[in-house]
Amino acid sequence: MKELNIEIPLEGELFVPMTNDYLFKMLLQRNNLVLKELVQDLLHMEQGSIDTITITNPIHLGDSFNQKSIILDIEAILNDNSIVNLEMQVINEHDWPERSLYYACDEYQNLNKGDSYLNVKPVYQIGILNFTLFEDHPQFYSKYLMSNVENHLIYSDKFQIYVLDLKKIELATPEDKQYRLDMWAMMFRSTKWEELRMLAKDMPIIDEASKTIYEITAENESRLELRARQDAIRRANDREIYEQRLKDSIAEKEEKLAQMDSELAEKNAKIAELEKQLEELKSSK
Repeated sequence: MKELNIEIPLEGELFVPMTNDYLFKMLLQRNNLVLKELVQDLLHMEQGSIDTITITNPIHLGDSFNQKSIILDIEAILNDNSIVNLEMQVINEHDWPERSLYYACDEYQNLNKGDSYLNVKPVYQIGILNFTLFEDHPQFYSKYLMSNVENHLIYSDKFQIYVLDLKKIELATPEDKQYRLDMWAMMFRSTKWEELRMLAKDMPIIDEASKTIYEITAENESRLELRARQDAIRRANDREIYEQRLKDSIAEKEEKLAQMDSELAEKNAKIAELEKQLEELKSSK
């Protein structure tokens, strides 16, 4: 890949946040070195473990994300063996477990006709989420495998699902930090050039990513698609906020109604007790 001789701005807002999934895919398909290092760290591989990584479902500048053919998850093959499905997911549609399983299962069907099942390629499905998947069990980086529910014996390690929660960087473990996952998460949470510059001081690959981001966001066609995608994300987030407020409002009213029912039941019980006492007084005369 050619070296980019680009001077990154000292400060100012990024054209769109790094969580924009269109930007995420354009960055990784245009800068193979960034893609390699990101996947190596996400899969806890040593530096240089990935010789080649090839995106098999690229998008092209000028393609509109509104087209049904535009898929914003990334499918890639590592060293002509393992398959990685990688996606930035900003909007919580409350279906990520099902969605990630669907992606992983789809990729797992990678045998050619007549091949032995032993030759199936390992599949790694990685979701980078800008929301917390399981609110009752928050975790910065989590790995899921098929295993025996009683003795936890791994059924197969060829089918793995990972989740990186951009909202929970403070929960990063020493192992997460060893593989720089906290730094990657801070990069994806960045909204300003100065934030990227600060991170790049400790992690040079972020400077490489920043140059590619600057190149992408300087192109007129890219800017149109990035802005359109960001507008769609904003509308979806606004809809989610509205729906959540509506749910909260309904829950609050239901709680008040339940309280009123309880108070009414208590009053009715008191009235019934008083009526009983009155009847007892009448019968005692």
